[in-house]
Amino acid sequence: MAAAGLSWLPGLFGVGSAAMWRQIFWSPHSAGCRRKSTKYLTRPDQPKLAYKQIKGRSPGVLFVPGFASTMKAQKAVALEKFCTSLGHSFIRFDYSGCGASGGVFSESSIGQWKKDVLAVLDELAEGPQVIVGSSMGGWLMLLAALARPEKIAALVGIATGADYLVNAFKQLPLEVQKEIETKGEWYMPNILKDMGFHKIPYKFIKDAENHCVLHSTIPITCPVRLIHGLEDTHIPWQISMKVAEIVLAKDVDVILRKHGQHQMSEKDDIKLIINTIDDVIDKLTTLA
Repeated sequence: MAAAGLSWLPGLFGVGSAAMWRQIFWSPHSAGCRRKSTKYLTRPDQPKLAYKQIKGRSPGVLFVPGFASTMKAQKAVALEKFCTSLGHSFIRFDYSGCGASGGVFSESSIGQWKKDVLAVLDELAEGPQVIVGSSMGGWLMLLAALARPEKIAALVGIATGADYLVNAFKQLPLEVQKEIETKGEWYMPNILKDMGFHKIPYKFIKDAENHCVLHSTIPITCPVRLIHGLEDTHIPWQISMKVAEIVLAKDVDVILRKHGQHQMSEKDDIKLIINTIDDVIDKLTTLA
């Protein structure tokens, strides 16, 4: 599809055999679903990063999780099974201060998590990578592609949250912004109902302002796929449309799911994500 193409794929999941889908969703003991033990990437003067890696052929797939999420997310595990079934390499990891990684969450930042993604690309990934970024991971996916264009084969964003925290903060009433600045913390409602709040340090917001990408053209030229649910009440689907509009890449598709929500973790959502990645890998392999 042409630049910023719009695809409506409500339920056409013809790619992949029935056996492959059973393996991904229902066969925890099959060869394609073997759990890899957690390893750790150690770095001088940086928190150690917990990760799981499957060796395989190129292009590899790197999953970048969302805010306060981990490599145990349902999408990450499903993608690991899918890549194993195809024989492609795959990496999932936890940010500093999250999950099994070292560090303290309250000391984290977009800048720190960008360093984490780049460390995984530089130290663990072999060959070109298809980065799959979920929510805030979609923002970090873009930052990583800008910093390491030679390592990126394609980008697949899921409810891409580029600049979201900064824009959400700026939309608060000025008196609320001042109060947060004074107190040094922002209690942002958790997107999961009945899950309370995320306590975000004010310095996190100030750091994030230094990493915004939507204010000008994004000089990324690799293939880009952006999947977003129209019922996403956390990150507006218009953000994905904005990314598609300003990215320099010509091969850009936006896929909107009419009833898709933010997490995109329903079985059919995951099938769509996997089929999209499968199509991208097939295209990259054919071009190669």
